[in-house]
Amino acid sequence: MFFNKLNKIAATALALTSLLAAGAHAQSLTGAGATFPAPLYQKWFQQYKAKTGAEINYQAIGSGGGIKAITARSVDFGASDAPMSDAELAKAPGVIHIPTVAGAVVVAYNVPGVGPGIKLTQDVIADIFLGKITKWDDGRIAKLNPGTKFPSTGIAPFHRSDGSGTTNIFTTFLSEVSGDWKDQVGAGKSVKWVKGLGGKGNPGVAALIKQTEGGIGYIELAYAVTNVIPYAAVRNAKGNFIYPSVASTTAAADGSTLPADFRKVITNTKAAQGYPITGFTFLLVYRDSKPELKKFLQWALTDGQSQADDLLYAKLPDSVQKRALAAVASLK
Repeated sequence: MFFNKLNKIAATALALTSLLAAGAHAQSLTGAGATFPAPLYQKWFQQYKAKTGAEINYQAIGSGGGIKAITARSVDFGASDAPMSDAELAKAPGVIHIPTVAGAVVVAYNVPGVGPGIKLTQDVIADIFLGKITKWDDGRIAKLNPGTKFPSTGIAPFHRSDGSGTTNIFTTFLSEVSGDWKDQVGAGKSVKWVKGLGGKGNPGVAALIKQTEGGIGYIELAYAVTNVIPYAAVRNAKGNFIYPSVASTTAAADGSTLPADFRKVITNTKAAQGYPITGFTFLLVYRDSKPELKKFLQWALTDGQSQADDLLYAKLPDSVQKRALAAVASLK
């Protein structure tokens, strides 16, 4: 019995030593950028630490901030929902894009007496944010939603105040569906808004909508659900009104085609059941990244994908996942 106890103690000590050794060898990582995927990323980082001991410190400062940080090499990875432009890449030679998941940008609102799922067309959304439709009982909104009684409450549009990949997805969509929007505002991480107030990050815009009667804004799906903010079904290119969900985000992602470097915004999908304001989100990494980052990326693109649905993101399509894993394998 004495020797059995000694064997158990020795086995426990060996296991503890192995665990401590694994933690000692694991590198810490730092990242910064998009708020769009932050709920999922934080869960990933917690689970990866539990599995490997590697600490990942992520600051959700917006896609624009993430691009600046990775360009300055002040972090190990950046995160952005907006692909870097050619000009931005020229300042950060060696950076590649790794898609991680897809997500939906929803049109969320706070209208007294009106529940979730109102229908909005592309042109109506554009004209609300252009300041052409200013009351919730406007005839164009009412016509799309027979049986719904809208109040005469004024519409208060909200947008991002920081450089934002969520803004890039939303404004790219509007530029594709509205000539007036394309001519007057255009697309980008930061644009000159015609009307409305800005909030910092997805959390900031969600807070503005929730606390303002008549408010409307664009936020990632998870933030609307978490904050219990109603959001609209949006008409897609096939003429169908599609409610944002994991299924409709997946349909849009599956129907997309990405170039070799993955740099594309996939809004205005042609998939019949696809939600039209959908985008991939990316991690921005240098080819000579730390070995631990390569390990994390491989984990995120495989085991981590199973966590996406629970937090209302869409897993990568199989073809995109395989290409992303090949890109990670090419890291030095």
